[in-house]
Amino acid sequence: MLPPAGGAAASVLIIGGGIAKDCSEAVIRGRYDEDTMRLCTTALEVETLSMGDRARTLVNRGVIQLRRQAYVEARADFDAAGRIEPKLGEVYVNRGAALVAEDRFAEGLSEIDRGLALGVEKPERAYYNRALANENLGDVKAAYYDFQRAAELDPKWAAPKEELARFSFKSR
Repeated sequence: MLPPAGGAAASVLIIGGGIAKDCSEAVIRGRYDEDTMRLCTTALEVETLSMGDRARTLVNRGVIQLRRQAYVEARADFDAAGRIEPKLGEVYVNRGAALVAEDRFAEGLSEIDRGLALGVEKPERAYYNRALANENLGDVKAAYYDFQRAAELDPKWAAPKEELARFSFKSR
């Protein structure tokens, strides 16, 4: 689930069974190849999914698009998922990640905050992306605290620790 170097981190969802579950598992393993895209699209086109599983499968397909740097397509999947399940936090944190990756930092920050308020399964990804947005908006202190929070939530994840290593403090 690590992003491309220097990129945003996505939040993936685990769902029901069948093809949609296979899609979910492949995305969790970090795949974003054409076979995985086809798997998720097939789940959306042929499987009878609950509305919740449809929304989650759209989020997972959007994560594939995000990893492929197809940000417009990723946001379209996140938007479709949000129309189905507007209180699904992953919709907003992932849309925020796409916006951050597109250098639309203020918009991304707003979406990430909305998703965090709703709750997400992997909040460390949201804090990491929020840190990227904050830093690019010039709020270095907020960025530091968000990277720190991401590192606390997932101590095994190297990316936030690598970002924290860039910071230094001087006494006044």
